[in-house]
Amino acid sequence: MRKRTKSRDYALKFLYQIDITKESSDKDFEEFWQNQEEPYAEVKEFAFTLVKGTIENLKDIDKKITDYAVNWQLKRMAVVDRNILRLATFELLYLKDIPPKVSINEAVDLAKKYGDIESGRFVNGILDKINKTECLDKKSS
Repeated sequence: MRKRTKSRDYALKFLYQIDITKESSDKDFEEFWQNQEEPYAEVKEFAFTLVKGTIENLKDIDKKITDYAVNWQLKRMAVVDRNILRLATFELLYLKDIPPKVSINEAVDLAKKYGDIESGRFVNGILDKINKTECLDKKSS
């Protein structure tokens, strides 16, 4: 597994943990790593960037997801799908060095791995809408 793919996997697991426990701190993040196989420094660093950025921008990210998830309430989405969407939306909107196609493909792969049978399509549909509407400046830069 590539390093950034592994980082996204770890970030999703930690975001899932936060969503369930409603607790997030640097101490929680360090404890999370104690229960994982020893990652490369770059894997841990990128995972931290993803988690921290997602948490810091959660209100805006959730608003975007809600705007594009027609007929879906965020709180009614599967926890895994919701956090994959959050993670990928953070990448799409805030990490200008990552091509949107990569962020979406990685999110769909996570959804297929951890979600149910329809999760991949569900995640792809919402992220595609966000990308086509919100990320035009990212594509041209």
